Amino acid sequence: MPPKHNPLGLSALQLKTLTLLQELARHPETSTRNEETGEILITVIPHPHGNHVHIGRRLVMSRDATGMRNGAVWQALDRKGLARSMFPLGIALTPEGMGYDTGCRDEILLGSDH
Repeated sequence: MPPKHNPLGLSALQLKTLTLLQELARHPETSTRNEETGEILITVIPHPHGNHVHIGRRLVMSRDATGMRNGAVWQALDRKGLARSMFPLGIALTPEGMGYDTGCRDEILLGSDH
């Protein structure tokens, strides 16, 4: 039986935010891995640039990134065991958070246009 998509019942905003945090966690300029716990601390949250946000070489429309600075979204991810919120200073993704299949990566992470 295939794994259930979104088994924790995250909202659309929470799924998008987790997707973007997972991408930020892949870049050493925006994150630091704790080898002891497996968590990845994200302390650099990019600001919108017009109607989009840059994450590494990827581009995200600003409308899909509204949860990146939303304390309630960070707390929801914390409650579900996917992250540890230190809003507004940073957020640490747990190994479960890094491995959670949001199903929206290809929809919101676009190739960079510049």
